Amino acid sequence: MILQSIRFNAIVLAVFALITAIILASTDSLTRDKIAESERKAAQRKLLEIIPIERHDNDLLMDVQPIPKRFWAQLGLKSGGDIHIARRDGLPIAAIIPAITPDGYSGSIAMIVGINFDGTIAGVRVTEHRETPGLGDKVDLKKSDWILDFDDKSLVNPERDGWDVKKNGGTYDQFTGATITPRAVIHQIAETLEYFSQDSERLLAQAAENLDKIIESSDE
Repeated sequence: MILQSIRFNAIVLAVFALITAIILASTDSLTRDKIAESERKAAQRKLLEIIPIERHDNDLLMDVQPIPKRFWAQLGLKSGGDIHIARRDGLPIAAIIPAITPDGYSGSIAMIVGINFDGTIAGVRVTEHRETPGLGDKVDLKKSDWILDFDDKSLVNPERDGWDVKKNGGTYDQFTGATITPRAVIHQIAETLEYFSQDSERLLAQAAENLDKIIESSDE
């Protein structure tokens, strides 16, 4: 009787453990899918803030090009990243480029810089920072519209020496009580424009090649 009871309890425990494992695995799978979808939508929203839906007709998340390693340092990237290409009727109209400045007051500031293929800025958004609330956090569009001042600017508007805060003889406003943060962002945006001027021809050629592959895939 005792042996039978032990066997029965062992079977019950095994079945319970199996059911629990199945439930946990199912929950993990469902949660992982939901998290991935939420992250995808969040990334898409950021990209659409720079290149709104009326300007392009492709999937910004899927139309990407890896950044060549020789440009990582210029963009402040330690592990590289992808450039998102915006198209209209198949033609590339802009590139959205990730960049990081390590020179923020409280650490690194991550951003994405949209640059039209004519060399003008389509938009800039800070995606991550740890700047002081009420001071340096004005780089965030939720806190201030300062970041919008870069729209339509380029390496010739203003000239290269104008890419600084007014305190240093530049074009752009600093924040009251905070100069380090805006200066760091301004300098990195200028570096990103410099990168684009050096790599835009390759980006266009690669974009055309990627389009050919997309067309070939759709014809199969």
